Amino acid sequence: MSTQYNISTYSKGVNGFGLPFCNTISTVTLAAATEATVATPGAGGMGTLGAIKDKYIAVFSYKPGTSVWVAVNETAAVPAGAAFAASTSELNPSAKYLAAGDVVHVISADASAHVSVAFYTFPE
Repeated sequence: MSTQYNISTYSKGVNGFGLPFCNTISTVTLAAATEATVATPGAGGMGTLGAIKDKYIAVFSYKPGTSVWVAVNETAAVPAGAAFAASTSELNPSAKYLAAGDVVHVISADASAHVSVAFYTFPE
């Protein structure tokens, strides 16, 4: 069972800091230009009273100084070229709203880029 993303009622959902330690965390050390994936956990399960069924907040952490490109349900890609181009990947996002079964894809041009993703169930 995943840890709930509890937002203080006093701050009306503005402050997401001070989260409890999560019990659903995945980590990876990326090789340069090698994609890795992790699936969002399944159903919220028993004991997640007040949770929106199968919805999560994924909180990302990265090794300082590394550029990690993240995509959901798409292949992650490191940009190439000096001109803007359409992309499905985002650079070092801090957190994203996901559904159960979504697949997070990460890639970096940097060798030994460390990435962690903590999955919190999302309260209503």
